[in-house]
Amino acid sequence: MSQRPEPQSSSDDGWLEPVAGGWSLLLWVQPGARRTEVQGIADGRLKLRLAAPPVDGKANEALQRWLADRLGLRLREVELVSGQTGRRKRVRLECGLPEGEVRQLLLGSA
Repeated sequence: MSQRPEPQSSSDDGWLEPVAGGWSLLLWVQPGARRTEVQGIADGRLKLRLAAPPVDGKANEALQRWLADRLGLRLREVELVSGQTGRRKRVRLECGLPEGEVRQLLLGSA
């Protein structure tokens, strides 16, 4: 039986960093899941399961759509900066939401 990592709320866990004009997210993404859901924080990254296959960029597109929907952003305000072919990803969010709100929207019930 595997244990889920518990969501953390401390501001020093490193997965959410301020950048000019928004936020940078460090993610660990597991595509091909039964449903899209946040699994918590693991190794300083927000762990996310995606209900999209890792084929032809479908998982990356699903990730960007999910983040945009979850945070109330336009799709063009969510940029995959690195990790296009891997599970470790960096995403830039172009938004003015405060840190607490971003954390609450992402770590809240999936």
